[in-house]
Amino acid sequence: MSSGPGGYVVLQQLGDREWRVLGEVDRRAGLPARKSRAQAVRDVLGREPADGEVFLVLPRSEWRLGLDH
Repeated sequence: MSSGPGGYVVLQQLGDREWRVLGEVDRRAGLPARKSRAQAVRDVLGREPADGEVFLVLPRSEWRLGLDH
């Protein structure tokens, strides 16, 4: 188990029921959860999200638990 700040998996919505995994990033220490998730999107994209783009940001630990089933 890591004692660090954790990380996120970032997905982008492509259609009503279609998502693409963009990548994983480490959580930036010192940011509250909502700001940390927004920063994760910017970190994965390497830019600010465009208007209308939709993203899902999951804690890396939840992503791994979901893969168990």
